[in-house]
This record gives sequence, C-alpha cells and structure tokens, in this order.
Amino acid sequence: MIVQKPTTSTNEPSATQAAYTLLRKMILTGELPAGEKLKIEKLRGILGTGASPVREALSLLTSDMLVERIDQKGFRAASASLKNFREILSLRCTMEDMALRQSVERATPDWEESLVLAHHRMQKTDRKENVQGFEEAHKVFHMQLLNNADSPVLLRFCSQLYDLNIRYRYLAAESVDYRKRNTAAEHRSILDAALRGDAEASAEALLDHYKRTGSYLEEALAAL
Repeated sequence: MIVQKPTTSTNEPSATQAAYTLLRKMILTGELPAGEKLKIEKLRGILGTGASPVREALSLLTSDMLVERIDQKGFRAASASLKNFREILSLRCTMEDMALRQSVERATPDWEESLVLAHHRMQKTDRKENVQGFEEAHKVFHMQLLNNADSPVLLRFCSQLYDLNIRYRYLAAESVDYRKRNTAAEHRSILDAALRGDAEASAEALLDHYKRTGSYLEEALAAL
C-alpha cells in the first residue's frame, strides 16, 4: 500500500521569509523609522503579500529585537535611544572580545584564507557608491573574524548585536563624518594581528575600532 504524503503549500513559508527579509532591511536602514507603528494592512500593500505572512514576519522580527509588540494589539519598529545604543556597544565589545580570542587561538589555514578574502571583498566595495553592498561585505568580514570560535550560541548573539548596531549607523548616517578616521587602516590592523595569531593584539584593535565608531555615533545620535 502506497501512503501518500499530505500536500503542503510552499507559498506560505516563502511569502513569510520574503516579508521577513524585506521588513528587516527596511527597519535596519531606517526606511521604517524607530518607534513607528507597523500596520498590517499598510505593510501588505508595500510588500504585495497577504496579512498572514506579514504578521508572521513581524513575530519573527520581535525575536531579533527589531520589532516590539504593543500590548498584544499590534507591532512597532523597535525604539531607539542613546542608552540603548550604549548597551548594544558594551555587549558587542564584551562578546566579540571573547569570540575573537577563541577564533584566533583556533586559527587554521582555511579560516585565515576566508578571512583574507572577506577583507579583500570589503575593501573592493565602495561605501559611497554601494552602501548596501559595503554593509553586507563589512558584516561578512567582522563575522568571519569570529567564525572560528567554537561557540555557536555566542556567535549568534554577536551577529544579532551587529545588526542592532548597524541600525544606529543608518540612523546617524547623515550626521556622521568619518573623514578624520582611517577605517581601512583600522580593519587592516585587526586583520594583521589575527593572521599573526596574536589574540591579544587583534582583540585590542577590534575594541578600539568599535569604541572609535561608538564615539562618532554617540555624538551624532545626541544631536538627533
């Protein structure tokens, strides 16, 4: 006797994933401003999909801390504040310091090759001409620094904190002036120390990089 498997629709999961991906991008880049109420019907029109995928995507985004529930009656884009940014920065420094040290201490030729490639791709992407492309390459590089750590839960938190921090970068983008900094040299310093197998120096360079960026963003956010 042949048992026929129950048919399942693949449209709903794909629609939810598509809605999640686009809404996530819109929140991270500020197209959906911090604190804005996210109305299902309005988002349906923007995304060209049904209410169910939108609602499910928003629920997923609450787990990412990019969306907040409003008394179980609706959703809004997560609020933003200088206090919240400082907390995110502090947690990033603590967790990435731990992850990077583990990653460097467990260095392998494959990891080093992947790290060099990620750095090269980031450097070849012009931030001014391709903001989204640069941000994607930038995250790949920073996560590749950590990816050799034997700690999946820690890496998941690091990735989530990266996204929360990037949201503030977009929020303050027009006010931030990096002309006095050489971020390419900062990235190179982190890379070189990691490739030397110097966990202490690489972690120190990474935290210095974050704290420099943090001071620029704090100044910009305070003016908003």
